[in-house]
Amino acid sequence: MKRRPASSRPDDLIVFLGPSLPEAEALALVPCRVLPPARQGDLWRALSLRPRAIALVDGVFEAQPSVWHHEVLAALDAGVAVFGGASMGALRAAELAPHGMVGVGAIFEAYQRGELVDDAEVALLHADAEHEYRALSVPLVNVRHVARLAQDAGVLSAAESRALVDAAAALFYQDRTWPRVLQAVGEAWSAPTPGKWRTWAAGGLADLKREDARACLQAAAAFVASGARLPSREGVSRPPPSSYVRRRRLVEGLCETEAGLVSSEDVLEELRAGPGAQVLAREGLRRALLAGWARSLGLTPTPEEVARAESERWAHLGVAPPERAAWLAACGLDAHEFRRLCEERALEGLVLEHAARLLPDGPSWDEALASEARLEGRWAEVATRLTAPRRRPRKR
Repeated sequence: MKRRPASSRPDDLIVFLGPSLPEAEALALVPCRVLPPARQGDLWRALSLRPRAIALVDGVFEAQPSVWHHEVLAALDAGVAVFGGASMGALRAAELAPHGMVGVGAIFEAYQRGELVDDAEVALLHADAEHEYRALSVPLVNVRHVARLAQDAGVLSAAESRALVDAAAALFYQDRTWPRVLQAVGEAWSAPTPGKWRTWAAGGLADLKREDARACLQAAAAFVASGARLPSREGVSRPPPSSYVRRRRLVEGLCETEAGLVSSEDVLEELRAGPGAQVLAREGLRRALLAGWARSLGLTPTPEEVARAESERWAHLGVAPPERAAWLAACGLDAHEFRRLCEERALEGLVLEHAARLLPDGPSWDEALASEARLEGRWAEVATRLTAPRRRPRKR
């Protein structure tokens, strides 16, 4: 991996955090920017901050759409390292580890091994942002962890440890508090056990989600501090996202200009009302349809063809290399997404170049030139010019 000097810029590490770890503790632990628990679209929006790493710890579910796998893949494609652990991050890391997401902590490892399978294991009720997302119930994964520790310490027998977990699992996650769990255990514990438990638990009960959250942040911060970069993903082959995912990213994105941030949806609304909307949309549709058709025929541009299309586009735009990162940010793009658009232009070029062979009796270049010139009125202009009387040079 290539390395560059370490940076202390807080936006280099974006952390999605809520009840698993207090924000103040996270900021004291590592240099980062802390954002609320991630919901659908938040990772796409975070890319506008141009981080070098994202630590996904907490995320919403049930009441709001959860963070998508597509968002994590988009971040990885953009060269942003994504770490996950403790809660929603552990779930997504277990699912996306083969694609490059880095899982951290015991909870991630348990999901990856298949010991944990249900997302309800990490679910809990918590307060809102005003009350710093304080946990109001106990996640089942913490109960399992404490039960193991109590058994290892000789406080609980194996049967009593299982009874503790079973009692917790029978409670709805929003109602699961330690007093209610202990009440639900009831007679499953022998008479001396509650006293032993109270003595052992007096020093506080372990919080596995908090431990994993700390480990996740430290791993992400170590990556940023190392100056390392993700390996190039240019050779990674993956089907393009569905039209629904593309539309969601289009409206969920953010664009960064010198003056600040603006939503992609606001930019799109302005463009729709503009005088050139029809022309832009038709050109975009034409390119996308031809590129999609080319893919369906099995055509693939070479890396050299894509690089040439990218170089030609930069030359057409007149954007110098030092200015390109800012230009991409203003467009709500990253280098990977821009390259994908240039790949579509390369595919469009392949279709047009080989048009005569792609269809039975396919159109030739000259035929296409003639038909478009006639529709645009250029043919008649040239014909008129060619048939106009030519002036003979005067004799001197």
